[in-house]
Amino acid sequence: MKQTRDLEELKRLAGVVRTHIVKMVGVGQKGHIGGSCSAADLVTALYFAKMRIDPLNPQWPDRDRFLLSKGHSGLVQYACLAELGFFPKTELARIKTLGAVLQGHPEVHRVPGVEATTGSLGQGISIACGMAAGLKLDGRSSRVYCILGDGELGEGQVWEAAHAASFYKLDNLVAILDSNGLMTNGPITQRYNTTPHDEKFRAFGWHVMEVNGHDMAAILEVLDAADGFPGKPKLILARTVKSKGISFAENRPEFHNGIMNADQFAQALRELEHQAVPA
Repeated sequence: MKQTRDLEELKRLAGVVRTHIVKMVGVGQKGHIGGSCSAADLVTALYFAKMRIDPLNPQWPDRDRFLLSKGHSGLVQYACLAELGFFPKTELARIKTLGAVLQGHPEVHRVPGVEATTGSLGQGISIACGMAAGLKLDGRSSRVYCILGDGELGEGQVWEAAHAASFYKLDNLVAILDSNGLMTNGPITQRYNTTPHDEKFRAFGWHVMEVNGHDMAAILEVLDAADGFPGKPKLILARTVKSKGISFAENRPEFHNGIMNADQFAQALRELEHQAVPA
């Protein structure tokens, strides 16, 4: 797959991804706008600039693996996979309809490019640990990238996986925390406060780095830095904004799984339009 490190092109692609997200949600129906848009820059950087993947050979043994542990944000993954050609873009318009390839959460046996069925929160990072361990046992240089939500860290299984990853020295595992500060019913600090996340992962033996999750240059830099630090799994704590790019929805928990009316839908597309056009 042809990758790009052109920052303007990557920013444009992130705009395209957000536009797909908005169109998939549409008017008058619930959709996970918030966490999909907060992760859009991170997932765009992974798919279009960092990971070794081949849309023509999704099961290439030496590919890098991507797991979206917070599977309810699957819209962002679907948008990237469609843009890369894993399946026709026409499938995006059929999402969550009877018999469609794309459903509410990613399904490994249905969607080309999806590595595991995710969305039962806390499980994706455990699956990622198993994949990383298997790749090391097979002597492959592939890396495993796993995006977590900060609300998801209330699941005990996350911390069991964090301990196991450190114990088994899974230095081919990079977890990315989409730290937008909000869960479905409000701020995580008021609903179930699992902070400080950086100190906790360090205590479990991870190498922790922080980044502005909407600064494309900084994202590429920290992803490259995560190739280092032998013997340790890596956590990238990405500071993000819920529903980034859509002014009326930014930092509003009601758009975690929100509904847009016709005016809001049109406004969202207008606001994203300048991001998604070629420079």
